[in-house]
Amino acid sequence: MTAGEHEDPATLRARVKGKRVLVCVGAGGVGKTTTSAALALGLAVRGKKVAVVTIDPAKRLAAALGLEELSGEPLRIDQAAFAAQDVELKGELWAMMLDAKRTFDEIIARLAPDERARAEILSNRVYRELSTAVSGSHELSAIAKLYELYEEHDFDVIVLDTPPSRNALDFLDAPNRLLGFLEGRALQVFLAPTGLTARLFGRGTALVFSIFARVTGVDMLSELSSFFRSLSGVLDGFGERTRGVAALLRAPETAFVIVTSPEVEPAREAAFMAERLAAAGMPRGKLIVNRVHRDGLGGHSPGQVTQLLAPSLGEQLAARVASNLADFDVLVRRDQETIARLSEELGEREPTLVPQLDKDVQDLQGLGRIAEYLFA
Repeated sequence: MTAGEHEDPATLRARVKGKRVLVCVGAGGVGKTTTSAALALGLAVRGKKVAVVTIDPAKRLAAALGLEELSGEPLRIDQAAFAAQDVELKGELWAMMLDAKRTFDEIIARLAPDERARAEILSNRVYRELSTAVSGSHELSAIAKLYELYEEHDFDVIVLDTPPSRNALDFLDAPNRLLGFLEGRALQVFLAPTGLTARLFGRGTALVFSIFARVTGVDMLSELSSFFRSLSGVLDGFGERTRGVAALLRAPETAFVIVTSPEVEPAREAAFMAERLAAAGMPRGKLIVNRVHRDGLGGHSPGQVTQLLAPSLGEQLAARVASNLADFDVLVRRDQETIARLSEELGEREPTLVPQLDKDVQDLQGLGRIAEYLFA
């Protein structure tokens, strides 16, 4: 861009300018993890210090970055790796995958008032189950890690990859759900002495816990009460962090990037996500449509294409090529119609389009190619 030129405000480059947190959301199977990594790489190429974080347990991000695995802490991608694949990097690219158990343990270590309280929480069987549970644990750990990366590190931009869209809604709601629990009456019941807790639960519930204890040898009511009482010293700090990240998700320096493909169902999910973000007051950054088919008949009929190609390919081969292009043309027209409809529904004048590539992205050079489309 030369001096005096103004950047098109509809471009991805303009929409993410000045943002410190970019949350990529969308349906499964649309290339969201790869897009997150390419988005981070594109920003790093342009001089930013960027961290890309995934909460996708499939661990595909490491492969896209050319790594065997990602750790639970930000790992800087070696500059030599970029040079080896002819990718010029002016900034820094860091990557990590969330480890829910480790993240929760670190929170306890940071917020516990002393060593005894920390050990009591970490050794509690209720805590061990909760911190390793699949449902919701990745979303809650993402809240904690996002807060830490934002507040305690000097990254210019944090790019967060999320689970498929319906699960990503859990991520959006997680701060409010957690705050509701931390500040609600149910927690106060568990923080009460065990006898009072039983009375507050009622005789029926207390009887169930009593039978459970006799059958299993585990006094669940006592375990729960003990667990929550041991947490009392960290609840204020955890609540503060949760309120901080809830505000961050709605802050002007945050943007939610919706990633989709032209197929009908992912496009429907994208529209649903846009509606959900608007209702929640979350700032939307840009719509990215992956795997767009562009090579078809180009407005010609199969016969016209055959005639155009026949002089160089011969009549028979030209007819076969035209027939193949006619098949692809069906996908091209479908993609155009879907993108036009989605653009109208989301009020997105010019979504960022990434074409269908010949092969899967498996290295930094492939990510760099997608980044070029994103920032074109």
